[in-house]
Amino acid sequence: MEFIEVVKGRRAVRKFKDKKIPKEHLLKILEAGIWAPSGSNIQPWEFILITQESTIEKIKLISPGLFGKPAALITCCINKKRVEKGGRAGENTALMDVSMAAQNMMLMAYSLGIGSCPIVSFNKTALKELLNIPEDVEPVLVISLGYPEFWPKPPKRKPLEEVVHVEEYGKHLEG
Repeated sequence: MEFIEVVKGRRAVRKFKDKKIPKEHLLKILEAGIWAPSGSNIQPWEFILITQESTIEKIKLISPGLFGKPAALITCCINKKRVEKGGRAGENTALMDVSMAAQNMMLMAYSLGIGSCPIVSFNKTALKELLNIPEDVEPVLVISLGYPEFWPKPPKRKPLEEVVHVEEYGKHLEG
């Protein structure tokens, strides 16, 4: 698959088949995450892989945005101690770093035929308690993973000419 096909094909999947994801595929997905860009190479991320059905069900109770029966979850966290090395811009940079890691993981998942969905609606306090996350680590995103019941159709995108400005704001790209 060409890279642009992976980028255009990845969709938010919320309905999954009852099928486990092989460990080697989960490890490929996680490895894609650690190869994301990172400001000053701080690598502020921590990932918690959850595959136990009972834990996934508990997380669903505190995550209104988590739908379906995913085979696995990846809780993406920021290690606040590492963020301190980034100075004043550390927190914003860390959030961008973790977001890029999450995108890498979702693109890798899609390339393996695995659906994913990023979830930000969850109770952080309850999730930290449930997963024994220490005080200095902050969960910011949960990625659900599983083999899709179906691939959703892509939503329309604004054309480049509408959103790209050349040399200065207001000078649009000409078609």
